[in-house]
Formats: sequence, structure tokens, C-alpha cells
Amino acid sequence: MKRRLPFQVKLFLSLVGFSCLLLAMLGAILFHVIDRQQHRDLGQRARVQASEIALMPGLADKVAVRDVAGIARLIQPLRNQSDASYIVIGDVRENHLYHSESPERLHLPMIGGDNAEVLQGKTIISMRKGGIGVSLRSKAPILDANNQVIGIVSVGYLTSYIANINARLLWQAGLYGLLLLILLFIFSWIFSRNVKRQMFWLEPKDIAQLVLQQKALLEAMYEGIFAVNAEKQLILINRAARELLDIRQPEKDLIGKPLEDILQTPPTFFAQSDGAGNGSFHDKIIVLNQRQVIVNRVPIELEPGTESGWVFSFRDKNDINTLSSQLSQVKRYADNLRIMRHEQLNWTATLAGLLQMQRYDDAMSYIQAQSEGAQAVLDFVSARFTSPALCGLLLGKFVSAREKGIELAFDPACQLKRIPASINETALMSVIGNLLDNAVDATLKAQNNSAPVELYISDRNQELVIEVADQGVGVDDALKPHIFEQGISSKPSNLHEMAGSDHGIGLYLVAGYVHQACGSIEVTDNSPQGTIFSVFIPFPATVSPGQHHE
Repeated sequence: MKRRLPFQVKLFLSLVGFSCLLLAMLGAILFHVIDRQQHRDLGQRARVQASEIALMPGLADKVAVRDVAGIARLIQPLRNQSDASYIVIGDVRENHLYHSESPERLHLPMIGGDNAEVLQGKTIISMRKGGIGVSLRSKAPILDANNQVIGIVSVGYLTSYIANINARLLWQAGLYGLLLLILLFIFSWIFSRNVKRQMFWLEPKDIAQLVLQQKALLEAMYEGIFAVNAEKQLILINRAARELLDIRQPEKDLIGKPLEDILQTPPTFFAQSDGAGNGSFHDKIIVLNQRQVIVNRVPIELEPGTESGWVFSFRDKNDINTLSSQLSQVKRYADNLRIMRHEQLNWTATLAGLLQMQRYDDAMSYIQAQSEGAQAVLDFVSARFTSPALCGLLLGKFVSAREKGIELAFDPACQLKRIPASINETALMSVIGNLLDNAVDATLKAQNNSAPVELYISDRNQELVIEVADQGVGVDDALKPHIFEQGISSKPSNLHEMAGSDHGIGLYLVAGYVHQACGSIEVTDNSPQGTIFSVFIPFPATVSPGQHHE
């Protein structure tokens, strides 16, 4: 299998290759610009020198008489100071009178074919091949006293000389280019390492796989999840979140929008914290899009101590309440079965003892007495309540209370033929069961725990009324405003102890179910002691604002 280059190496090679290509293009452009500028500058320099030589005093006279030696003595000092490749003096017939580099060409014709304009009195710049090679040269006319052309001055720079100048400039530029290339190598390596570090040293294919896995994981999760950046713009949301919050737009239409344009959140949504100072909180009950949910928040920290956004996960509060209620019911059913089994074992042991002693009449009386008590409660509950599950709950609570030495007394006026549509059977059983458990526990803590716990349930008068009265330890006045808060219970003796105890869930669930059913709950003192919990749940047809009990 062919091994692929790591991303860091490929990025480094790409940057280096592009840098070399860019430098090569810049070098070609620079060479072209330098060459053109060099030809322009040297051409102008040759023009100036040719014009100045043509105006030298005495030169015209010597050219007129073709004084070759005199011309040489006049021009040679200038040749020694000039940087030109050659200086040539010719007569009007285009024959050499002086050549600084090739004296043997004296009296021979000038080569190049560019003298016509000069003989007409013009100064020119041309690129021609002369006697010693191709050169950039300028020619100026030599005039006599009557302004008649009597000779030609030619000053030139060989192309090989120009190439040497260009080579020196390019060599210097090349050194700077090499230094720049080394710096580009170093930059490319550091940049590629920095990119790889920000990618957590992962290859692009690994990142793509992680993104696909994350998307599949988010879509498979039952909990709703969304994330926002530091500007509180949505950067991620899964399908469960859109369904739970009734958001109809697809994910691609939501990404990048401000969260406030998508969700209806409370004003303190981002200000809430669990007090740990890290911007996170857990299991907060918050209303999102008019729906009660339990929310967790975790900050996104690209750098330690810097929050770059937050991830929120949430689930429907009703699902949690239902699960808690179902677990509570299962626990209560298990406790009731245990108590009934224990009582049944005692009853069986007593009956077996009477039979072993052959006291058959006493055994028959004992059986009749036990049957009559249990049958009376069973007949009453079955006749007054239509819900089989509620009947089972009440029978279990009756047996459980009797096992603890507490009598559960049913009001003769009890009646429940229908359940309001605003509360389901499971929630109603949780309300009644938690209130009865609370009353029994309060009675057990009282000094005189022989008083019964009284239960009244009625669906008359267009509302469901549930009253549970006990003569237990009661509820302190300071505690009553907090009695239905999560973690607060009437069982301990002070508020701080209550907040830290394992109790306080039952009454919190009761209040939640009652308020969700548009009902109300009251806590009053019983006479001579104890507490009365009164629940009022209206039937939907009669629900209107301002009609609930307070």
C-alpha cells in the first residue's frame, strides 16, 4: 500500500514550491526590468558623451583636415575617463579617423548602416553590430563653423558589457532572494506546524471522519444538543433539539443566526451558573420555546480560562418527572408487597399455631376477623374508585400504614369516578402516594402517634379535591413558603438540614404535577396539631383565569 505524505509535509512542500515559483517569476520580471532600464540609462549616457565630444573645441578643425594624430591626442584623455566600450570618430564619408579599441580600422568604413540620419544633423541611439561586436551606441554629428556636418562621433557599450552589469545586479538580487527563500522555508515549516497543532495533530481525513462521526452521534442522541459561539450565534444543533423545541427549519438555515432569533430563552439564560466559576451548570429547569426542559451547560475553551462558546444539552422535564414517578411507584409497590408478605407470614404463623393446638374455634374466629377487616376496606375502595391502579395503591398504603401502627382512615364521602384530562393516572397516583407517605412519616414522629391519617378524595363540584390530614409534627410557618421547593422537606427540624437531606423530592413532584394540571395546593394547620394538604385540580371545561384556589 502506497504511503501518503503527512499533511504537515505536504503543506510545507506546497508552500515552498509556490514560493520558489513566485521567486522565479519575480526574478524573470526583475531581469527584464533591469535590462530595459540598463539599456535606457546607458543609451542616454552614450548620447550625452557623444554630444559633448562633438562640441569639443578644436575637434571640428582636426576632422576637417583629417588630422588623425591630432584627433587621437584630443580624444584619448576622454577615453581614459569614460566607461564606454569604445569611442569612434569618422568623417563625412563614413571612414574611421579614430577608433579607441581598434586603431587598425583607421580609414576603413564605419559598419552598422545607421549614419544617414547623423549626416543630416541628428543625434541617434541604436543597437547595431560594429567592428568589435554588437553594441548599444549613440552617434552625434560634428559641425563646422557654417553648421555643416563634417564628421561623426560614435560612443558605444558592448552588449557583453551590459550583460556583465546585469549579472552583477542579478547576483546581488539573487543573494537577497536566497535569504528570502530561507526565511520562507522557516516560515513555511513554522506555519505548517502551527496549523497541524491547531488541528490537534490530526490529518485532514481524520478530521473529516471525526466530523462525520460527530454528526452521526449527535443525530443518534435522544437528548437535544445545541452550541453557540462567544457572540451567541448558533454553531450546532441536532435533530432531537429541533424536535423537542418545535423548530421546523433545517440545520443549514439555522447555523450562524443569533440564538435569540431561534429560541425564546429567559433573560438570565446565559447569566446562570452553578457557582463553580467555570461558566457551566447542570440540571437547571429552564423554559425554552415555552417548554420546560432540564438543561446542562458546558463551556467551549479553545484556550484554558477563555470561553469561546457553550454547549447546551437538555431533555424534556415531563420525561424526567414521569420516570421519577414511575420509579417511585415501583418502589412503593415493592414496599407494599414486602409489608403485605410480612403481615401474611405473621397471619399464617398465628393460624398454624392455633391449628397445632387444636383450637379450631379460635382459628375460625381469627380467620373471620381478618377477612372482615380486609374485605371491608377492599369493598369500600373498589366501590368508590374506578381506577384499578389507584385502588391497588390505596390498599397498599392502608396495609403499609397499619404495619407501621398508623391507621389510614377513608372519608365516607370519598368518590372518584373520573380523572381530569389535565393530569394522567400515573401523576395522580404520585400526588396521592407522596402526600400519604408524608403524612404517615409526620405521624410517626409525633409523641402521640395513635391518631389516624385521614384521606378525602372527591370529584364533585367540577373539580378534583384531594385532602390528606394528619396529626403529626406539623410544618413550621417559616418553612411553608419553601415546602414545595426541590430538596426541601417537612421531615427535618430546620431549613438548612432540610436542604441537605435526601428528602424533599416527593412534595416537589406533587407541586409540579398539580401546577402542570392548572391546579393549586394549600398547606394549613390541623386541629389540635398536624397538617392538612389540600389539592384542587379543575376539570378542563371549567378552567378559566382567576378561578383556582390560592
